[in-house]
Amino acid sequence: MEKRILGIVLSLLGVAGLIIAAVQFLNGSQGTRGVKSIIIFALLGAIFFFSGIGLIKNTKDKPS
Repeated sequence: MEKRILGIVLSLLGVAGLIIAAVQFLNGSQGTRGVKSIIIFALLGAIFFFSGIGLIKNTKDKPS
């Protein structure tokens, strides 16, 4: 159960990171620094999202 909750939290953090990257992309970049922050937020968001989804999918529930 704890792994499933961790997967949900990681997925939510990943979605938040991807949304932040999208908002920064739509607002325009402030040169090289803006592009770097968009890439960092997008990569971290994708890593968190897919690792969270993997945890949710691969965790077996214990029979109660």
